[in-house]
Amino acid sequence: MLLNKRISIFHFLNTIKFDVLFLGSYATLVGYMDQYGFLAKISIPIAITGVFGTAVALLLGFRTNQAYERWWEARIIWGAIVNDSRTLIRQTISFYDRLDEQYVYNVQEMANRQIVWCYALGESLRNLPFSPNVAGYIKFEDISDQNVPNAILLKHSQALTDARNEKTVNEFQQIQLDSTIARLCDSMGKCERIKNTVFPKAHSLLIHLIIYVFATMLPFGLDDKNVAVEIAITFFIPIIFVAIEKTSILMQDPFENQPMDTPVTDLATTIEINLKQMINSEEVPKREKSNEYYIL
Repeated sequence: MLLNKRISIFHFLNTIKFDVLFLGSYATLVGYMDQYGFLAKISIPIAITGVFGTAVALLLGFRTNQAYERWWEARIIWGAIVNDSRTLIRQTISFYDRLDEQYVYNVQEMANRQIVWCYALGESLRNLPFSPNVAGYIKFEDISDQNVPNAILLKHSQALTDARNEKTVNEFQQIQLDSTIARLCDSMGKCERIKNTVFPKAHSLLIHLIIYVFATMLPFGLDDKNVAVEIAITFFIPIIFVAIEKTSILMQDPFENQPMDTPVTDLATTIEINLKQMINSEEVPKREKSNEYYIL
């Protein structure tokens, strides 16, 4: 996720460098040829160019809105994960029988398992190798499932069933805890839906094609006799459209380990700090300030 006070314009320009080079070269070449060469005889009514410009603006508006909705939904889901993680441990602390000799162990086990689940979910969504803490838990629990976060939630449910059988929690408390685990599972499924749903490629190609058709026609509809002004207009208007398009592309996939991602690792760290403080752990991690213009 980008930080408000530190935004790298160079990173963004790097994503559109080929478009900048192409449109800059095209604007310069056609600008001179339109003023001093054989292209001066070609004229396209500006109304036709305006139709393409309007079409691009409408399509980009729709595309940007859809991309932002995907990004914002991912952030809402992870906000719910933060809340439900706190709720799960608060319920565990409150519901489990304090007179049971395994009380402290059971609470710590639930909290540590939930922390591992948060990191495992984020790393799975980003297709990253598991961190040492998650990999160690997988090895210790001998988890062979392809969907590791789902297997960890199953461990939650199994621990809850054991607690009910041992009379550590009553039936009502089991239902409450199970409903919180179900919400975590629901959030996991929503994240997987966003990750696995590809934005229609045909829509992206159509927008990109229309932008370049617009850029191609634009200099032949301008009536300006100043070559520098014609080159500037031919370059800057299409490049603004390209920049908007690239922004929507970066936002549409919030789990790709990119600067504009939903900061799942940072949120998992927040959850770890909160949960360890709730169980009075002595191993509460310290949040490190990012030296970059984004957090992951």
